[in-house]
Amino acid sequence: MKGLTKLLLGLLAIGFAATCTSAQGDEETADEGNEVVEQGNSTYYNPIFPGFHPDPSCIFVPEWDDTFFCAASSFNAFPGVPIHASKDLKNWRLIGMLHMAHTFLTVRNNSQGWQKQIVRPGMYLLHLGTRIPGLTSKSGIWAPTLRYHDDTFWLFTTLVDDDRPQEDASRWDNVFFKAEDPFDQLSWSEATHFEFEGYDPSPFWDEDGKVYVTAAHAWRVSPGIHQAEIDLETGEVGNWKVTWEGTGGVAPEGPHIYFKDGYYYLLVAEGGTGNEHMVTVSRSESISGPFEANPANPILSNANTTSLFQAVGHADLFQDGSGRWWCVALSVRGGAEYLHFPMGRETVMAPASWEEGAFPIVDSIKGTMEGWPMPKENTEVEGIGRWVSDREDDIDFAPGSPMPSHFQFWRYPNEEYFEISPREHPNSLRVDPSQINLTALNGNYAGPGGQAFVGRKQEDTLFTYSVSLDFSPEEEEEEAGITAFLTQNHHLDLGVVYLPAGSKTADFPGPRGGDASTAEEGQLIPHFRFRAESYVPVPDTLVVPVPQTWVGETLRLEISAKNNTHYSFSAGPSSARSQVQTIIDVSNELLSWGFTGVILGVYATSNGGNGSTPAYFSEWKYIPQGQFRD
Repeated sequence: MKGLTKLLLGLLAIGFAATCTSAQGDEETADEGNEVVEQGNSTYYNPIFPGFHPDPSCIFVPEWDDTFFCAASSFNAFPGVPIHASKDLKNWRLIGMLHMAHTFLTVRNNSQGWQKQIVRPGMYLLHLGTRIPGLTSKSGIWAPTLRYHDDTFWLFTTLVDDDRPQEDASRWDNVFFKAEDPFDQLSWSEATHFEFEGYDPSPFWDEDGKVYVTAAHAWRVSPGIHQAEIDLETGEVGNWKVTWEGTGGVAPEGPHIYFKDGYYYLLVAEGGTGNEHMVTVSRSESISGPFEANPANPILSNANTTSLFQAVGHADLFQDGSGRWWCVALSVRGGAEYLHFPMGRETVMAPASWEEGAFPIVDSIKGTMEGWPMPKENTEVEGIGRWVSDREDDIDFAPGSPMPSHFQFWRYPNEEYFEISPREHPNSLRVDPSQINLTALNGNYAGPGGQAFVGRKQEDTLFTYSVSLDFSPEEEEEEAGITAFLTQNHHLDLGVVYLPAGSKTADFPGPRGGDASTAEEGQLIPHFRFRAESYVPVPDTLVVPVPQTWVGETLRLEISAKNNTHYSFSAGPSSARSQVQTIIDVSNELLSWGFTGVILGVYATSNGGNGSTPAYFSEWKYIPQGQFRD
C-alpha cells in the first residue's frame, strides 16, 4: 500500500470544473415551497448520466441548500461509487467516489516527487485491495442505495464475488458507510459489515425509530425480497424474512421502501437486467407485510417496444423541493435488436406522479423527456469535480497536476505504474508495464500485480479518442497502446509491440504501406497490433509493421465511433496527422455485454515477459461528436 495518497485523491477531488447550459430557456416564476422553478413543463434529455452509470439511487436534501445527490454502481472500476450533485436536475457535478476516501493515495510528478498524505487506515479499502484481484469481471461494487437521515448521509452496497456459488455466504459482502458531509471525502466512515446472503440492500427508518434493511436474496437459490431490523451502530441484523416475491418476473431485486399516506410501498426490479427488465411496486399497511401488488404493474418498462432505450429497471423515487416526484432508473441504448450498446447501463430519469392513497405512475423512458417544471438553472454546486455535460478531454498532464477526477482504473490500482509529467518526459503520463496484459489471467483475474491501465468512460455514441505515444521497446512482446475496454474478457486493443520481423499479417494501409522495415527475418522491430477479446467471434489478430520513417517518432493512436455500430482504430505520426490511417473497423457488438460499459484508455504490458520499458502518453483528447437518443 506504499503511497496511494495523491494519485487517487486527485481522482476524488479534482476534475474539469465547468459550467454548462440548460436544456431549456423558460423564464422563472415565483417560489414554490423553498424552490424557484422554471415556468411550464420542462424538456430534458436522457440519459442524464451517459456511459457506465447503472443502478442509480437519488435523494433530495433540503437541509443541504436544496441539493440532489445520486450514486451509481462501479463494479470493478476504481476509484469506486460515483456520487453526483445538482441544484436543478439538469446540471450534475461529480463530487466524489465513495470508497477511495480512506486510503493512502500518491502521485509522482517532476516538481514534487512522491507526495504522501496519510488519510486514515482505510481497513475496508485494504480489504478491497487484497480481495479485488481475485474477483471476476462481473464482480465488485453492486447497486448502492443513497439515503439521508438525521443529518447523516448513508450509503448501503454489496461487494460481490460473482465467481463464488450463490449459496456461498462469502459471495456477498454487504456493507454501509455514513458521512456528515458528502462533499468532504474524508467525512465518509469506515464500512460497517452486516450478514445477508444477497445483494442490493436499502435502509428504511420507520416512524417508531426502528431501522430496517431490505435486500434481494440470491435469486438462483431462493428469489425474493427479504427484510430485517438492523443496528446501525454494530451492523447486527435481526431475523430475515421474505416480504414479497414480486409479480413472477425473474430475479426480483433493487428494492426500496417508501412510507406514504399510511402505506409502506415496496419498489423492486424484475425480469433480469436485459430486455425483460421492469419496475414493479406493492404496498402494505405494515412494514412486515403482506404486500399487495399494484394491479397496474409494471409501472416502468420498455420491454416489447422498438425504443432505443431498453432494459429499463432498477429504479428509485424521490421528490423535489416543490413536492413533485421523479424516478431514476437504469437503461441500455440497445434498441429492439439489443446488439450494439457499448456504453452499457446508463442512468435515465422520468417524471412521476403519486396521488394520495394511490400507486405511483412513472412516464415512459425516452431520449427527449417533457414533464414537471424543474428548478431554475443553478450551477452553484460545491466541489471542483467535472460537470457531466463537460465531457470533452484535452489533457496535457502538466507538472504538478493530479489525475483527472473522471479517470478510471480496473480493480485496485498499483500506483507505481503511473507517473504524471516525469522528469525525463514532462507533460506526459508515464505508464510502466504490468506483466499481465488486459486479458490477464484467463480473462477474469488480475493477480496481485494488477494491470497498467487507466481510462475514461465512453459517454457519447459518436466520439474521437486519441493520444500521442512515445515508446521505445527493448524486449520482445513489450507493448503499449490504447483500448476500448469493457472487461478483461471483452476489449479491443491497438498497441505498438516489439516483434520479430516477419510477424506481419498485413502492410500498413495507404501509401506508407511500402515503407516497411528492411530488417532481417527474426530481428525485433516495432509493429502495430490489433487484438480483440470477446465472448462472440472476433477478428483475426492484425499485425502491421510500423513504417520505417516513423520508428522512433511520436505516434498518434486513435479510436473513433462514426456510427452506432462500429469503432475505427487508427494510427500514424503525431507530427503529421494527415497521415493517420484507419487500420481496422470493428463492430461494437464485441463490447455490448454484461453489467458495465466501455472505458477508453491506455495500457502498457510486457505480455508475461520481463520487459520494463515505460510508455509515455501525451495530448490525451476525447471529443464528443454526437449522442443518439432515438
